Formats: sequence, structure tokens, C-alpha cells
Amino acid sequence: MTRWTRRRVLTLGLGSAAALAAGGVTGLELISRGLLPGKTVLDILDGTCSVPGAPAAAGGQTSAVTFASPGPSASRTFYSAARRRMVGYTIAYPPGHHAGAELPLVIMLHGYGGNHADALVGMSPAQAMALQVDSRPLAPMAMVTVDGGNGYWNPHPGDDPMAMVTGELIPLCRRLGLGCPPRRIAMMGISMGGYGALLLAEKHPHLVAAVAAISPAIWTSYAQARTANQGAYASAAAFAANDAVTHAPALARIPVRVASGYADPFYPGVQALARALPAAAVIDLTKGCHTGAFFAAQQPPSLAFLARHLAS
Repeated sequence: MTRWTRRRVLTLGLGSAAALAAGGVTGLELISRGLLPGKTVLDILDGTCSVPGAPAAAGGQTSAVTFASPGPSASRTFYSAARRRMVGYTIAYPPGHHAGAELPLVIMLHGYGGNHADALVGMSPAQAMALQVDSRPLAPMAMVTVDGGNGYWNPHPGDDPMAMVTGELIPLCRRLGLGCPPRRIAMMGISMGGYGALLLAEKHPHLVAAVAAISPAIWTSYAQARTANQGAYASAAAFAANDAVTHAPALARIPVRVASGYADPFYPGVQALARALPAAAVIDLTKGCHTGAFFAAQQPPSLAFLARHLAS
């Protein structure tokens, strides 16, 4: 583990009650499949899931997270031929920018049971673009969220959410001036969406400038995945073709940030992923569970990471 860069940054100070309340849709799968039983409640109550404060810089001070007045955002729908249904999406602009602005783009993928409206925890896409760390705003960028269903962002018969993102959503955003070369595109996601963000970057490295995955839902075998969620992959062959650990070397030239809590049920998979990632990847393994408190605490450093690389 000494070869991994580790940054333990930012906490929003959410307590145990908030962790239960904010676990949200990303925890639905784990609870329904028995992977987050009563043990998680006990972990929250005994402090295992508490998110520790940590210095964000050499000065030893904990970063203060605030928001400027959000920029505009709009939610609409389009028919996805790749998904064979209507899908919703939200585009948010940073403060001081409006529709028509040419900006880098962050594609934020939601977790299991979620949709474009709740891809983030405790903040809207517009608030995310208005984030300030120690009173410093992020470099200007736009964010788009979109409905991806519950198929783990990989192809299934009659439903290909990854093809929707690459073949429909990105062209839609580029027609609006977002993520057009030389401006770039970054991927971000939580839980199932974290896995999807990594997988899309692995499959399409020419499209992605940086990727940040919070508590990515990583399994190390098809049998393990099928036991937890029979709908995650269409077959063993589909798992092999879309295994984020196996294909991690494809991220060799892409800045990567991955965060996971020690008590996260997906932690063993994240460890396997970390071993397979390029040495320069930022791996933040720290105290926490697969809960909203952990997700919310990791959103600001993940956004700051992507903003830095989109601006470079």
C-alpha cells in the first residue's frame, strides 16, 4: 500500500442519524440483498461508520466547504435508442455561466435505485458546481446527470446505458458546448455509479480526462456479483468483459481517484482494484461505511480532483 498516493480530505460532519437517512438509494441494493443487514446499524451506532475529519493540506487545517450562489440548471428528457426508453437528465452550470457557455464537463453517474435527480448525496448538481473549498471556487465546469437504470452501467439485452452515455448523452452535451475538444470530459460516480465511471473510462479512455469513484461497487467474480445482484451482469461473459479490475490497466494515462471506507462491503473489491490501478492513482482508504455520510464527505475532494485535471 505504500506505493499508493493517499489523500484523506474533507468531512461534512454528518452524524450517525444522517448516515442512516442519507444512505439513500445507493444503499437499497445492499440492504435488499442482505449485504447491509443490522450490522450496518450497529456499525453506525458504535462509530465504525463515523467519517473522520482530516487535514486537507500541510498546514493541518480541516477544509471548510461552502457554496456560492448556484448557477442555472435544467432537467429534461430524451429518447434513448440505446436504452429503448425515455431518460431524464440534468445539466448544471457553474456560477456566472449560462446555457451556451463552452465548458469542460463532468458526467455524474448515479447509484443503484437512483436516477438523474439524486445522483449526488446532500447537494444538487448546481450546488456541486458552486462548491468552494476554503473559500476557493472550483475551476469552472458543468455537470450532467442521467438515468442509467439498475443494470450497473454495462450492456444488457435491450438496455445499454454505457452506449447511451457515449453515443447519445455526450453528443447532446457537445451540441450545447459542453465537453467539446479541446475542453474535456471527466467521469464521477457513487457506488454502482462509481463502478460505472471507472468502467466507462476503461472502455473509452480517449473520451475521459479524469475519473473519480466514491465507494465503487466492485466485485471480484461473477459468482460473487450474481449472489448479491442477479441483474448486475447479463452473463459470466458479460462480467468478464466489464470487470473493472481486469481492465484497470487501461487507465494508465488517466488521472484516477478512488475512495472507500474500511467497513464498506465492497472494500475487498476496492482493494483488488487499487492493486490493479496505475501507481499514480489516488486511493483514499479510510474509516467509513457504504453510507451517505461517507459519500457526502468524499464528494468535495472528488470534485476538486476532477476540476484540477479538467483545468490543466
